[in-house]
Order: sequence, then structure tokens, then C-alpha cells
Amino acid sequence: MKSIYILAFALTAQFCFGQQLPKELKGLDTKIEDLIRQHNAVGLAVAVVKDDKVLYSKGFGYRNLEEKLPVNENTIFHIASMTKAFTGSLLGILEGENKLSLKDRPADHIPNFQFYNDQMNRLITIEDLLSHKSGLGSHGSSIVLFPENDKLKTVKRLKYLKPQAEIKNSWAYSNVGYTLTGTITEQVTGNSWENNVKQKLFIPLDMKATVTSVEAMKKTHNFSFGYARYKGTTERTIFENYHSSAPAGAIKSTVSDLSNWIRVWLNNGTFNGKQVIPQKYIRAASRLQNVKHAEEYEEGSFLWGEGFAWRLRAWEGHFRMRHGGNTNGFSTLMELFPLDNMGIVVLTNQKNSLLPYSVSDYISRKLLGKPEVEFPVIVNDRFKPSAEGKPLNEEKLPTHTLQAFTGNYHANGYGKVEVVLEEGKLYAYLPTYKFKLAHLNYNTFYFKPIKGFQEDFNPGFPVKFIDDTYGEITKFEFHAAKEPIIFLREKKQ
Repeated sequence: MKSIYILAFALTAQFCFGQQLPKELKGLDTKIEDLIRQHNAVGLAVAVVKDDKVLYSKGFGYRNLEEKLPVNENTIFHIASMTKAFTGSLLGILEGENKLSLKDRPADHIPNFQFYNDQMNRLITIEDLLSHKSGLGSHGSSIVLFPENDKLKTVKRLKYLKPQAEIKNSWAYSNVGYTLTGTITEQVTGNSWENNVKQKLFIPLDMKATVTSVEAMKKTHNFSFGYARYKGTTERTIFENYHSSAPAGAIKSTVSDLSNWIRVWLNNGTFNGKQVIPQKYIRAASRLQNVKHAEEYEEGSFLWGEGFAWRLRAWEGHFRMRHGGNTNGFSTLMELFPLDNMGIVVLTNQKNSLLPYSVSDYISRKLLGKPEVEFPVIVNDRFKPSAEGKPLNEEKLPTHTLQAFTGNYHANGYGKVEVVLEEGKLYAYLPTYKFKLAHLNYNTFYFKPIKGFQEDFNPGFPVKFIDDTYGEITKFEFHAAKEPIIFLREKKQ
């Protein structure tokens, strides 16, 4: 593999702006190439903006390892959760147009909308969703294992989903919270989130290559495939399908386009003389809206919390705004230093990687005159299911025949699971996935991916079947959250 990466570095794209590179960044190409080698990465793109000018914009390595196609500054990468700042800005724009207030409750704009309880209905505002203090939490097992393409149908599930943290007094990262904010933009405008973000942000900011779907990305012919490490090798991954949670992570972009995104944030919402994002929103998003608890502070930090879709911190005596992204085959990072009028974006086609953080840390220190430090090299292996599961636990056999567990089960806020017996083994059919029910002990199993499963998540939470006083299986507990999720068995006709 080393020879592959050495060849990739030889194809490093040329610096395209013809500007004089500041002396602080002399040797940056060599440093980045070294970091890529250390991480065994395939490709990377980086841009640096200072004083409203692009100082550096460049690609390294490959966007397609198999065909040896190089990365340049216009190569499209999935930016994942960096999407959230775009969704937040849409809300800020709509507030500037007097179509809503960030202090509104979701039910003010979504007909018949309800949270799990009255306290949430009364207290949670759009601001709380944007700063992750609503208490909603992730509810990943709902939106990942039971995906729904309709955003409105997805957020209507929240009526049945318990909060995972204290309402208005916690930090609980929430993709479904941003799905909800994106749904609000659709209800207010009568237009899709995808069209809203294009019309109100991509077009005004001249982000011509930026898209929200894999289909649109593939039409450009300059996009990156995603890769991940597994037991010392590099493997191509599938693209993540965000379904209804697109407002939380579906944007795909380039460092060239994202340089304009940096510029608008450093210029109080203006771009090429036009106010694209209201200054009021820029200021609100850039100040602490949700302070992290003391035990969560990083060492040496006296400022640590959340704005709107930005992590805020005092770093080495400088005010820093940051948000990264991680999805199948990609790791990304954007860092802004508003008081220094500087921003950095790093996109790489390597999953579970600290490479973007390492590159941005090096550049930040060079431009701000800070001593270089040794940044950890961490790339976690992708998830892959093990070989076909073990047989029944002979010492703790099920108390019922396997046929007794079959049937249709349903949980509000999630969906339907059909348990079937095929060739002497139990399988669970979900709306998009099929899993084997691998045996743990007695009446407890777990979802085990079968051959052909390519997603980069492990669904293997315990599934405990429960019987009634007559010995009939009536439900199962799915242990994927703080409290078990109860799936009730439908009565056979």
C-alpha cells in the first residue's frame, strides 16, 4: 500500500491561485503529504482563508483509488454534519424575512406536532434544537434502523420518543433535532429543504458544485468515493443515505465552494457586498447558547460550549468556532477564528479519521504563531460483521420453540419488525434491513448483519423476548437506548 500512497502524492494538484504563499505556510505541502502517509489516507483537500482571501486551496492523493483519479480543489466530498450550519442559517434567513422566530416552538409551524410530553411541548424552541439543548438526543435506532424518506412523517414520531437528556439544561447531540428544524423550513416556505438551501445559500454564495444528493453529485464527474481502514487495508465504502435526516448531514461540497462559506461567516453574513445571512443570526450562532458542564471542559479551556451548529472554544488564547463531520468513507472539519479573520476547511475520503483535525491544527498553529505539537494519529477501523453466528447457547437454551418467537412486532416511533423462521434459524425483517437473530441466552438474541451488509454501523443490540402468564410470547425489548424499546407482537388473525 505504501507505493500506492507515494504515487498519489506525486499527483498532488497544483496550487491554482497564483498568490504568494505566506512564509508561515512554507513547506505546507510536504507536511500534509507526510500526515496523509501517517494516516494511510487516500485523498484530501484543504483550503485556507485569511482576510477575505483564499491563501491556499489544494487537493492531494486520489478521489478514486482504483482508477487513480486525483483530488483537486473542486473535488466533491461528503461534508456530513458540517451540513448543520447550513440548516441553521436557513432558519436565520427565515427569521430575517419575518417568517418565524428562533424562539418559536416547532408546533407553531408544524400542524398537529407533539413531543413526548407537555413539558417538551411548552419549553422546546427552535433555538434549543439548533444548540442541542432540547434533550431530544440521537434516537439513532429510530432514524437509522427504520428510515423514512418523508421528513414530516419522521418528526411526527417524536410524539412517541422519550427525551434522552434534561430539557433545556443539557447537551445531547441530535440529528433528529436538525431533521425537525429542516422540516420547519419546509412548512414555513412550502418548499423542500433541498431547494431552500440551494436557493437561499448555494446560489447566492456561488457554490456551484455543492449538492444535496448522491445522484446530483455523480453527474459532476469530479467527486470522491469514500474509503475506510480495516485490518491494515483500505476499502471503498458505500455512500450513506440520509433519507429524511438530510438537514443534519446530506450536503456534498468542495473546498473551493466552502471557502465562500468561510468568507460569509467571517464577514458577518455578507458575500460580495450582499447580505446573504442576517448579521443578527451570525452573531447569535457565534455566541454561547449552550454551555457544557464543567466535567466536559477540555484541559486549559475557559470557554467550551455550543452556538448554533458550531462548537465554541477558547483555544490557545484565540476564539475558535468548529464543526466536523463523519459519514461512510469521509471525515471533515471546518474551523473559524473570527477575531483573527481566518478559516480552514479540510475534507478527506477516510472514515473515522483524525487527519482533518491534524492538518487544521498544524495550519492554525503556523498562522497564529503557536508552537507545533505532536497530534495523535488515529484512524479507527470500519465496522464489519463477523462470520455467520454461533449456534444456540446449549447451556441456556430458549424456553420456547423457535417457531413461537415468529410474528409481526411493532413499536410507535420506530416501525414494524417481522420475525420469521428460515431453515431452522430466526431472522428479523425491518423496513430496509434483514438481520439474523443470533442467540445469546434463554430468550435473548441480537440483530446480526447477514452476508452483503455494507453499512458502517453495528445493529447488534440485545433483543429480549417476553412471554405472558400463559407462556405466549407477546413482545420483545430492544436494548438500544437508556430504556428498553418495547415492540408489541400483533395478534394473529
